[in-house]
Amino acid sequence: MYAKQYELTLPADYDMTIIRKRVADGGHVLDDRAGLGLKAYVIRERGIDGSPVNQYAPFYLWNDTGAMARFLVGGGGFQNILRDFGRPAARHWTGIACHAGPARTAPPKAASRRLTPVPSHTDPEDTGLGLSALIERETEQLRQISQQGGVHTAALAIDPHHWQLLRFVLWADTSAPDQDATERYEVLHLSAPRLGDLPEGHDW
Repeated sequence: MYAKQYELTLPADYDMTIIRKRVADGGHVLDDRAGLGLKAYVIRERGIDGSPVNQYAPFYLWNDTGAMARFLVGGGGFQNILRDFGRPAARHWTGIACHAGPARTAPPKAASRRLTPVPSHTDPEDTGLGLSALIERETEQLRQISQQGGVHTAALAIDPHHWQLLRFVLWADTSAPDQDATERYEVLHLSAPRLGDLPEGHDW
């Protein structure tokens, strides 16, 4: 499993109905994309749910990195973003764990993201296993969150370049009750062609 997200931060007076129409017209294109676990078409609107910005920030969980590469640089879809918005930074994380929630069959309406730095000193006893212990704690927390009634899917991933942990949760309700979230989104559409191929629990 591989997570990817790019964030298109738009002007403060941007009409977000443009993005809503874009997703309504074209969001179905990846509904049957091979190698894709899910794509959540998510937005933040300035002044809503604490968001300081207008932003279109699609989030992906890929089962196949080759399919992800084709989408990104092989003319498989990302060229439409380049054409219309320029080239954003495409952030990516290696998958650690994923869980289906009790609301997996309901269309998600909200999402929460938590981005946190991995502390540089995770191993007070210098065994080299401090990072592994941290990941085990984060994975257990993810499992507990995934059992909440409104959860569709919960995922944990890591960026080992910037040493950053990502937790991304899709919710069936219109609000995302993750108290630790650093960002909250509205979900406009979910493409989930290979949702059942995403790992359950650890991705190893």
